[in-house]
Amino acid sequence: MIYSMVSCYVHGNDAAVALAEFVAGDVQGFSVLMNDKAKELGLENTHFITPHGLDENEHYTTAYELAKIADYALNIQKFTQIVGTTSKTVSVDGTVKGLNNTNELLGSLNGVYGVKTGFTNGANRCLVTAVKRGDMDIISVVLGADTKKDRGRDSIKIIEYAFSKFEMVDMAKILHTEFDKIIQNTEFEISKGIENEIKLGLSSNEIDLYPVEKKNIKDITTKVEIQNKLKAPINEGEKLRRNYNQNR
Repeated sequence: MIYSMVSCYVHGNDAAVALAEFVAGDVQGFSVLMNDKAKELGLENTHFITPHGLDENEHYTTAYELAKIADYALNIQKFTQIVGTTSKTVSVDGTVKGLNNTNELLGSLNGVYGVKTGFTNGANRCLVTAVKRGDMDIISVVLGADTKKDRGRDSIKIIEYAFSKFEMVDMAKILHTEFDKIIQNTEFEISKGIENEIKLGLSSNEIDLYPVEKKNIKDITTKVEIQNKLKAPINEGEKLRRNYNQNR
């Protein structure tokens, strides 16, 4: 369900309600879809009552879980296109109107491509920001700021801190370098084997690039364990065992 996440970020409250009614028939039905999606995403401290996010006693989330929602939504191409648009001209009943994105960091801070501003009396000024510089993406969340200036300033501090302190490290490259070195210096014994050679390789990681605090990069250590005594038959592509681990 795409709309269940997208409408949470629609700035116009009436538009959010219209989407909710279109998708689920009414606001209550839509909140059920939203809460189902929250469970699917593993959100333990989020509960939706309304599609627009105005203050309600049982409508709540956290900064961390807002970041998780944003991360999920940014995988939707249309969503990313919308939140990254600084301005748009539309025609309503023949009247041309210009719409401007209220995200003050979009177009003014290096790498910002979303996501959403917000304000209620209970939450004060809020800003969820997605930033990409080089091969690192981060999502910053500032809640409860007194003014728009405060939320922008605090967001910039978080963003600049993250990029100054962390760097993406290609752990797959480090692992494969160590693996190749071990392979070249290891003799293998395969009982009942008929081939003179064996080709071994590392399985792929789900994520190859990891953000590591810059001061700790030099301390990265890799341990590769090789099972060098094997017994035939061994089929192509067979996983012998989990033969490596990473320590940071």
